[in-house]
Amino acid sequence: MLTTIIYRSHFRDDVPVTVLEDMVVAANEKNKEAGVSGILLFTGKLFFQLLEGPEENVRAIYRAICEDPRHHNVVELLCDYSRARRFGKYGMELFDLRHYDRHEVLQNVLDKGTTKYQMFYNDRALHFFRTFVEESEKENYFELPSGDHWVFVPDSDDPSVRTLPGRYSESCSFAFQPIIDPLAREVVSLEALIRTPEGEPSQRWFEGLEGDAVYEADLKSKSVAFAMAKELGLGEQSLSVNLLPMTLVNIPNAVDYLIREIEANGLVAEQIVVEFTEHEVISRLDEFTGAVRELKAAGIGVAIDHFGGGFAGLLLLAQFQPDRIKINRDLIRDVHKSGPRQAIVLAIIKCCTALEILISAVGIEQPEEWMWLESAGVSQFQGHLFAHPELAGIPPVSWPEPREEVLL
Repeated sequence: MLTTIIYRSHFRDDVPVTVLEDMVVAANEKNKEAGVSGILLFTGKLFFQLLEGPEENVRAIYRAICEDPRHHNVVELLCDYSRARRFGKYGMELFDLRHYDRHEVLQNVLDKGTTKYQMFYNDRALHFFRTFVEESEKENYFELPSGDHWVFVPDSDDPSVRTLPGRYSESCSFAFQPIIDPLAREVVSLEALIRTPEGEPSQRWFEGLEGDAVYEADLKSKSVAFAMAKELGLGEQSLSVNLLPMTLVNIPNAVDYLIREIEANGLVAEQIVVEFTEHEVISRLDEFTGAVRELKAAGIGVAIDHFGGGFAGLLLLAQFQPDRIKINRDLIRDVHKSGPRQAIVLAIIKCCTALEILISAVGIEQPEEWMWLESAGVSQFQGHLFAHPELAGIPPVSWPEPREEVLL
């Protein structure tokens, strides 16, 4: 299968530019042997390259490129398939933009092509070339340090870290996980994640429940979450709880129940955020929206959890504006090296910024994911990189520290 991969990357500052010629010569020979065509643009700082040829060979060459220490921040922009080659000559062609008039580069690339009509009118690859040459999105080319630049140090001296003794409830339990601003070293909120009394995940807790029993149990469990938060000494800290969207629709007076349980446990509505997941279809959107308005009128905050990974994200934004969205883990996994994910996340950030909606990213596991999102404008995070959920307790946060400072 004929495959095309396009990527961009940063040339390392400590590598002399004089190695470029040797790189191209070696790549030219390797590509010829593999039946792969390559077009490489270089600005003196940034690489942009198209590779096309047999799928297995292109992927093998790209894997080797990703491991090459002479550049970093490798971001895959396109991986696509076609029935005809754009470029007939196997090997590697370099266009050093330091020596070209940028207005002439695209024509020079076209002159190397074998399918000029297709490339000129509707080819995505050409549009990527044009965007790079014209530098129309250069502000998004974040240059990140390597992941080992940071050390994540647990704050064991935090007085809020505590665990309740024994099993708290026979019906269910909750694990608490902080939502944090790493650079400000601030815990923004705690999320209460439902568990079985033995600590098994939410899917196991909901097993065996059907119909309205699911929604009844979902609503009633929040009384346990509020009681545990009180026992843990939540104080003025905000607390997020998850609720199935259809719980508000199928259970009469669900909002009144939540308000009563909040007050009964010495909490106030303004410190509670109800998070709705997109993973459930909302079949009666008008009723759901009405219930959300009741929550907000009572002072309870509203968030959309797993935004971008479900059924109705953009529709929910149009129907009502939540106080916060939490970007879905599947969207931010390896975001630092995926052009499509970066484009989607940047669009979400732009939309929410225009609507004054707070953004947090969940499921952060790699330092590079955090660093890219921080560079893009996200400041609040949740994930195992910083703290694992603690059953019936508040875990310590591992704050990022520059490795050089830790070693001093």
